[in-house]
Amino acid sequence: MNGWKSFFPASNLIRILFLLAITGGGHASLLGQSTFFFNVRIVDGTGQPSYTGSVRVEMGNIVAVGDLRPREGELRVDGHGLVLTPGFIDSHSHHDIDYEKDRAVLPAISQGITTLVIGQDGSSHLPLGEYFEQLQQEPPALNVASYAGHNSIRWEVLGNEDYQREASVMEILEMGHLLEREMEAGALGLSTGLEYDPGIYSSAAEVLQLAKFLVPFKGRYISHLRSEDVNLEEAIEELLTIGKTTGIPVQISHFKIGMKAKWGEAGQLIRRLEQARSAGIQVTADVYPYTYWMSTLEVLFPKRDFDNRDQAVYALSELTTPEGMLIATYDARPEYVGKTIAQIAKASGEDPADSYLRLINQARERHAQESVIGTGMAEADIDTLYLWQETNVCSDGVGSSLHPRGYGTFPRFIRQYVREKKLLSLESAVHKMTGLTASHLGWHDRGIIAPGFRADLVLWDPETITDHATTENPHAFSTGISGVWVNGIMVWEKGEFTGNYPGEVIRRH
Repeated sequence: MNGWKSFFPASNLIRILFLLAITGGGHASLLGQSTFFFNVRIVDGTGQPSYTGSVRVEMGNIVAVGDLRPREGELRVDGHGLVLTPGFIDSHSHHDIDYEKDRAVLPAISQGITTLVIGQDGSSHLPLGEYFEQLQQEPPALNVASYAGHNSIRWEVLGNEDYQREASVMEILEMGHLLEREMEAGALGLSTGLEYDPGIYSSAAEVLQLAKFLVPFKGRYISHLRSEDVNLEEAIEELLTIGKTTGIPVQISHFKIGMKAKWGEAGQLIRRLEQARSAGIQVTADVYPYTYWMSTLEVLFPKRDFDNRDQAVYALSELTTPEGMLIATYDARPEYVGKTIAQIAKASGEDPADSYLRLINQARERHAQESVIGTGMAEADIDTLYLWQETNVCSDGVGSSLHPRGYGTFPRFIRQYVREKKLLSLESAVHKMTGLTASHLGWHDRGIIAPGFRADLVLWDPETITDHATTENPHAFSTGISGVWVNGIMVWEKGEFTGNYPGEVIRRH
C-alpha cells in the first residue's frame, strides 16, 4: 500500500452522475458518502502477504488503505475477519450472453466476478461502438470490456457463401479497416478463434497482417489457438511470431493440452514460453480449472471432413472418449441434450464414431445449434499451467450452458489450489484472479486494493468458499462469498442480488 498515491480521474464527475441515474433506492445516496471496510484481512491482489486493516471508498474509488479510523456519517462494513480482495476479473468470458437475458449477470457476480472480458474466440458484437452504447444505456451489474473478433470481422467481409478460403490482399485490408473502427470504439485488441469457421480457413499471414493494425493503438492479441491438440506446438509458434513481429502483447486463451499422447508436456510448453519472454515477446495465458472443455461437435475435425470415419475414431480415442462427450446443446434432437455420445450410440445400436458423424451432419443439414462438453485434459497439466507465473484465471463461461464453469470457476480455483491441493498460497491465487489479470489486460486502475484504484471488491471466507455447479447441476450458485461491490456499489449480499447496476464499459487504456 505504501507508495500509492490517491487520484481522482477527471471522468469521476461523469461516473457519479451516471451511477446516480442507474443505481436504485438508498444506495444512490451512498455515492456521495464514503464506505469504510474494517475488521478485514486484506489480500490486495499484488501477491504480497495479507494484512489486517481497513479500506475507505469514495465515489467508486479506493482512497485509503491501512490503519484507519472511521469517520462520522460514513457507511461502515464490518468484515468480521473475512478476506477482502479485489473483484475477480474474468479475462475470457462469454457471460455477455447472460446479459442479454438478465443484466444482473448473476452467474458471474455470484462467484465474485466484477469485470467480464468478452469478444472472445474470434466472435464479438459488431460494431462495438453501438454495443458499448447499449451497455451504457442499460448497464449491467458488473464491468465489461471487449476484444474485436476476427471471425466476426471475416464474416462481414467474406460473407456466408465464400469464406472457405484464404482472404485476398484487398479483403485483408478491408478487415483491417473494420478492426481500426473497433479499436477506435475502445476494443482491447483482436481475438481469434482459429479452430472455428471462418477463421479456420485464414492463413497465418492474414492473422499477422491484421495484428499489425493493432500496433498504433497499442492493442493486444488473444487467441483460441489453431490447434489445442495435434498441432499445439505449431499453433503456439504462430502466436509467438505475432508477438515477435508486432511487439504487441499476446495471450493464449484457455491454455490446455487436449491430446492424450501429449499429456505431461505442460512443463515443456512453459519452458518454451519462458524462452520467448526472455527474447522480449510479451506472451501470457489464461486457464480454467476443469479437465473438460465446451465447444462444437465440429471442433475435432480440423479438415472439416465430416464424412471421415477415421477422424471420428481418432477423436474419440486420442482426443476424448465417447463417454467424455456430453451433448450440451442440440436443437436438431433436443432429447439428446444431457446424454453422452456413448449413450446415444448404445440407444441407436450404432458404433460411437458413426453416431458422432451423424450428430454433426444432422445439425449441419438443419442449420441447428449444437455444442458438446468434452473431457480431454489431464489435471496434472492444468496444475503445471497454473503454476506458471504468467497464467491468470478465466472461466470461458456462460451461465446458460451445461458447463459448470459459468457458475463455479473462481470459487473452484480457490477450493482446489489453495485449500485442497495447497499448490498456491491464498495471496498468489488471488493475484492470478485480480492483479495479474489486470496487468495482462494493460489496466492500471483495477485488480489491486490500493489508493487510486477502482473499488471493485469481494468479501469472502477462504475456509468455506466453494463451487457447487456440476454437469448434473450446472446452475448451482457458489457459496462462501459475503459481498460483492462494483465501482463502490454493492451488487451481491449474502446470496442475493441487491438490485444495483453500477457496471461500466472499460475501453482500451
